[in-house]
Amino acid sequence: MASYYGARHHGRKTASGEPFNQHALTAAHRTLPFGARVRVTNLNNKKSVVVRINDRGPYAKGRIIDLSAQAARELNMIRAGVVPVRVERLE
Repeated sequence: MASYYGARHHGRKTASGEPFNQHALTAAHRTLPFGARVRVTNLNNKKSVVVRINDRGPYAKGRIIDLSAQAARELNMIRAGVVPVRVERLE
């Protein structure tokens, strides 16, 4: 399951040290290294987006990735808030 975060965190420092930009294609993951690129696919509609890991989280039970608001828009998940996803690390 994936969730997203946006305006409330915009401009705050991420775990990687860079400021969070809700308009960038970034995400938070508990263990993937900073800078890793992953393809996230919304299993409800098969839309995909490639994001770069720059933060840690999510910490909500059952969620594996927290996306920026822009990535969530591209996956058409803003209204749902939380959706089932597949995460594939890219080389």
